[in-house]
Amino acid sequence: MTETTQLKLPLLQASQAQKHVTVNAALMRLDGLAQLRLQSASNTTPPGVVVDGECWFVPTGAVNAWAGQAGQIAIGDNGGWVFLAPQIGWRAWIVDTATDALWDGSAWQPPLMAASPSGAASKMQVLEFDHAIAAGASDSTTTQVPANSMIFAVSARVITAITGTLTSWTFGITGSESQFGSGLGLEQGSYCTGLLGSPTTWYAAAPLKLTAVGGDFAGGAIRVAAHYYTIDLPTA
Repeated sequence: MTETTQLKLPLLQASQAQKHVTVNAALMRLDGLAQLRLQSASNTTPPGVVVDGECWFVPTGAVNAWAGQAGQIAIGDNGGWVFLAPQIGWRAWIVDTATDALWDGSAWQPPLMAASPSGAASKMQVLEFDHAIAAGASDSTTTQVPANSMIFAVSARVITAITGTLTSWTFGITGSESQFGSGLGLEQGSYCTGLLGSPTTWYAAAPLKLTAVGGDFAGGAIRVAAHYYTIDLPTA
């Protein structure tokens, strides 16, 4: 046996010379995988500077030093890379998306609230995006809240002051324009908690709608977070 079963840490061999090389290699790998933090799970190009101990997930289509390593975790080691396959059930924090994730054998999934042996699962998720407000009496987001999701809240914060002739605005969907908030502020830092008294299930994907009160929008931007629950069906 030359390496451990789970983390593939190299093992010292009897009468081995330069033992420090093997020990240091094992420690570097352990340092990267313990409390696993993936800098990204979507970048296909390795960073220009390799940071020892820094971990990245290698997606399909990766190039350069990551070519042919799709599905592996790339660990920075002495200016180069070592690769390790994640095991089902491993958890990681993905830095560039600020998400907690679980490896299911083929992809990094949001952590499960509950799961069955045949793959049925319950998930709580947050979809965050920035929206630049277009001029007019109302505006709908390009990003849509996913279909077949139970919405608990849609919160928002003004990240660029909202301008125009309006005095306030409402936040909701077509047909329920103030579902997530009304009388909302225009200044940078103003916010909408958007917490629903009763969760609402959306069976079709839908955009969110901003409606100006007392005038029209001219510009501005908000950061939106949709808080929702979804399920995965059991496999056949």
